[in-house]
Amino acid sequence: MFGRKKNSENSAVESAETVEETAAEQRAAGPTGKSGPTPKRKDQEAARKRPLVPDDRKAARAAQRQAVAEQRAKMRIAMETGDERHMPYRDRGPQKRFARDYVDARYGIGEWLMLIVLVFLVLSFIPIQALISATTILMLATVGLVVLEGFWVNRKLKRELERKFGVVEPGVRWYGTMRAMQLRRLRLPKPQVRRGQFPS
Repeated sequence: MFGRKKNSENSAVESAETVEETAAEQRAAGPTGKSGPTPKRKDQEAARKRPLVPDDRKAARAAQRQAVAEQRAKMRIAMETGDERHMPYRDRGPQKRFARDYVDARYGIGEWLMLIVLVFLVLSFIPIQALISATTILMLATVGLVVLEGFWVNRKLKRELERKFGVVEPGVRWYGTMRAMQLRRLRLPKPQVRRGQFPS
């Protein structure tokens, strides 16, 4: 019994030595199947580190203000020239452009609504009851016509968009209808077509 136990202990020691020798040989042989040693973790973390707070805060703020100013300048020029690369996201896309061109090519009452309401408001201050009553009726009639025109523009725009693009993107019809209610000179992006120059 004692002899067997001693032989087992010797075998275990020999096996452990064999494993250590094999590992040492593999380490000496160098990495296999790779072009080089694996980078250390601290080296990888150092390469990814970025300072949360710049050293020169004043210069960083100045650079940020300059970048924002340049972006705004590009956006302003884009809104005047129709260059969609620097337009706000809400104005980008071929369907939005088509809706703008279609609305800008037509004549409508809606674009004059604010001026008409302003005239009616001034007339309402004249202390003549008949004039006040007539102004109120005309203003309500004008608002009703503008609402009907908005529905008509919405439906017409839907038909034209389906004809050209097949599927109408969400929000495009409302985008065009609201543009039709703005004075042509104040529309942004600026109109790129003349009156009567409808998009094909």
